[in-house]
Amino acid sequence: MKVVVIGATGTIGGPVTRELEKHGHEVIRASRKSDTPVDIEDAATVRALFDRVRDVDAVVCCAGGAGWGPLSDLSDDDFARSLRYKLMGQVNVVRVARDRLKDRGSITVTSGVLATRPMPGSAAVSLVNAGLEGFVRAAALDMPRGIRVNVVSPPWVTETLRARKMDESIGTSAAAVALAYVSSVEGTGNGQVIDAASFG
Repeated sequence: MKVVVIGATGTIGGPVTRELEKHGHEVIRASRKSDTPVDIEDAATVRALFDRVRDVDAVVCCAGGAGWGPLSDLSDDDFARSLRYKLMGQVNVVRVARDRLKDRGSITVTSGVLATRPMPGSAAVSLVNAGLEGFVRAAALDMPRGIRVNVVSPPWVTETLRARKMDESIGTSAAAVALAYVSSVEGTGNGQVIDAASFG
């Protein structure tokens, strides 16, 4: 299959790209700084991406971030950017890709463990992750031409914990998390929240 990976240079996107290639898929790497540029905060760049790259079977989005910190410290701008970037950015990907993918194509976006297991400081992240999971469950009911949409929920990733100097023992490697995305691309599920911890 021909698969576009958005956020292909990131902690999760890199391993996802490599795992898809190991499975024999043709992968188009897309990110803000790649030869195939896209910024999911700007829906026009998502549309431009699919104008340039045609006959796509699947798209995987590993891009998007959200504010972090105590609720009392999070500003209006922190929440606005969290909603605009991780939530609406990936909603943009789904809305554009549904009209551009080949019949029976696959869309996979990314939420995270904090949707269901929040912790102090995670209010903005938990908000957008949970919102994205609700959106995917509903959007799956409106997909045309046999197109599927799913969301992968990664646990804490070992490489992220290491970078934050947190306890790595609670993490799952990015390489293991990548298997959840391959399962979404190659599978038959629609409207599913895929727990990537089960692949670790």
